[in-house]
Amino acid sequence: MKHSLGAIALALAAPAAFAQSSVTIYGIVDLDGQYLSGHAKQVLLTSGGQSGSRIGFKGSEDLGSGYFADFVLEGGLNVDTGGSGQGGQLFGRQALGALRTPFGTASAGRQYSSVYTQSGDFSEFANTSIGATTAVIGGFAGGYEPIRGSANAAATSTATGSELNGSPARVNNSFRYTSPVFSGFKASFLYGAGEVTGNTNNTRLFDYSLRYTGYGLDAMVSYVDDKASNGATAATPNAKTSVGITTVSAAYTIGAFKVEGGFLNVNDKRPADLDGKGYWVGGDYKFGQNVVRAQWVENNPNKKITTLGKTNAYGVGYEYDFSKRTNLYTSLTRFQNDASASGTFVGRIGGSTPAGLTTATDRSVTEFVLGVRHAF
Repeated sequence: MKHSLGAIALALAAPAAFAQSSVTIYGIVDLDGQYLSGHAKQVLLTSGGQSGSRIGFKGSEDLGSGYFADFVLEGGLNVDTGGSGQGGQLFGRQALGALRTPFGTASAGRQYSSVYTQSGDFSEFANTSIGATTAVIGGFAGGYEPIRGSANAAATSTATGSELNGSPARVNNSFRYTSPVFSGFKASFLYGAGEVTGNTNNTRLFDYSLRYTGYGLDAMVSYVDDKASNGATAATPNAKTSVGITTVSAAYTIGAFKVEGGFLNVNDKRPADLDGKGYWVGGDYKFGQNVVRAQWVENNPNKKITTLGKTNAYGVGYEYDFSKRTNLYTSLTRFQNDASASGTFVGRIGGSTPAGLTTATDRSVTEFVLGVRHAF
């Protein structure tokens, strides 16, 4: 009897020894006011100036022997209007399940691409809607958009999500393998399934990346091969449909100082051939609860193909951390936009250019921002 009772007790206790699980609710509420001065003046209240406002759920279960089951469900919020971000998708920022093992991590769902990671992690103003942000880069001639993740009308597909998602900032229907860290190096491969019957290979996305962290240096290189943009059809099976995005970025920290920057090149192999390049260099200095930052960004379309001019953004910013969760931030940025034959405005201010803020002959804009960010 004693042995039976002992066996039952062990059976009941065994799951608790390794099946430890946790679920966390988290989020960011970020609101800012903007004053824009160009051909006309504009005052805006926007959401997500420093970090995209969001609410999320994440969990992890310890399966034992170094194995973990994880999930993330994260949706964007437009706090200024109360609406949902990412085109109204419930979990438009991230939605994935993952299995972590001693041999690496396998994850699947809606996931960030390496382009989005680099333009966010290695930029002083990230890839949000204010300051000298890396979101200025892309959309060459209204075409392929690697940074902002807003697909143009003719570039919809299941691999990159469609109009509500965009390519390739976040990739739907994707599988990723991330290696363990070896001497500071970590590699990753992501596959975005096209899910088009009889045409899968012409609507897929590959994303290769390598990152090194150590001795104050953080560096990353990646290449994205996206066949989901204007994919070939059964009527044109041999059409060139691929867009290649090469991105290189790095940051070096020494004491209270950090310098960082990056380079992005879009090689559009489609007939439109809307190539372009982007560059950014910035740095910050932290002292006490204060952070001072500055950055320059350039968006440079291929002028051999398009008559669009380039955009340069010069920005300085200041952040005061009230606590680990709440901070005040402000920035002043000058956007200089070259002329173009069509009068198209290339730059990005607060997500889009308010009507009348620029004209065909008066394109440059000065932006002042004051905002508050709270994480919970």
